[in-house]
Amino acid sequence: MRHQHKGRAFGRPTNQRRALLRSLARSLIIHERISTTEAKAKELRPFIERIVSYGKRNTLSSRRLAISRLGGDEESVKKVFDAIAPRYADRNGGYTRIVKRAKTAADGRKTTYIAFV
Repeated sequence: MRHQHKGRAFGRPTNQRRALLRSLARSLIIHERISTTEAKAKELRPFIERIVSYGKRNTLSSRRLAISRLGGDEESVKKVFDAIAPRYADRNGGYTRIVKRAKTAADGRKTTYIAFV
């Protein structure tokens, strides 16, 4: 039983898992819609929504928190604070949507799109 075990490990050590989430988050911020596996999309959703919430606050401390969460990528943080977060000024959460796709023919993975609403 998995009592008190939050999140997915993806069979990776912590630093690789953190790098994976940062990379997925940067791609989502740049392209505003990405295709990935269902498990990765479900892990990415709370990560990216917290960053958008930082963008809505628009303070120096929230900007620094966002930069640290995205591994120092200031261009992505600038886009979140200037373009993405203002769209959701009157929305309380739920900034992303996960749309399931058909399984791939090659290996049968469940793939999804994750996009900003």
